[in-house]
Amino acid sequence: MLNYCAAHRGFSGKAPENTMAAMNLAMENPYVRWVETDVQLSKDGVPFLIHDFTLNRTTNGRGPVKNASWNYLRTLDAGSWKSAAYAGERLVTLDEFLTAVRGRLKVNIELKTENNMYPGLEEKVIDCVKRQQMQDDVVLTSFDVNALAKVKSLDPSMEIGLIIDGYPPDLLDRLKQMDSAFLSISARHITPALANEAAERGVQMMAWTIDDPVTMRRIAQMHPDLLICTNRPDVWQATLIDGENQELGRWRTWFKK
Repeated sequence: MLNYCAAHRGFSGKAPENTMAAMNLAMENPYVRWVETDVQLSKDGVPFLIHDFTLNRTTNGRGPVKNASWNYLRTLDAGSWKSAAYAGERLVTLDEFLTAVRGRLKVNIELKTENNMYPGLEEKVIDCVKRQQMQDDVVLTSFDVNALAKVKSLDPSMEIGLIIDGYPPDLLDRLKQMDSAFLSISARHITPALANEAAERGVQMMAWTIDDPVTMRRIAQMHPDLLICTNRPDVWQATLIDGENQELGRWRTWFKK
């Protein structure tokens, strides 16, 4: 069984992250089964895709995301920072994104919040997911355990996942207490023991964010159920598909001798 590829903020190694250009490139790759994205709220409560808490890095706007209305946000250039080829690429609402990927990809939606920065974020995201009837294809993840608890209080059937950059000894027990069967964890903290125990407990684990072939191979060898989250699905394909096929071809040639 092959480790599935999860496109981090879409095919963000080539196209501007969290835009439809990046999502469309991800969907064009036949090996991408998951996509990871980040959601925040505009000042007037529209859930949309963006990673940073400010507009500065990935748009031509400035200032905190939460202070901008959607009418303003929709006019911003979210592509030129990446390449002139993507000049004019726009920010995307969660509804628009889910409409595009429905039936094509599973989705890890990170709730980008802390200290109740976005009151109502959890409810609005759940509403979007239900509107698209994608409950079975979406997991809501966050570093913020309070946001995850809010999701469960609103809808106990919604799948949630903890994002963590660490490996506390009681990690999997924490997930059980949270009623979570999904773990998004930095690849540097994954061990074969953790990978095996997570699989035994029915926890789906996503390793982030891996763009180099050496680390991809090392993590993939730990367990076939691990999701590999990457900015470069093309590197994933070259490493874990094309590379494996070439190795298999060499073995077949050797056995024929």
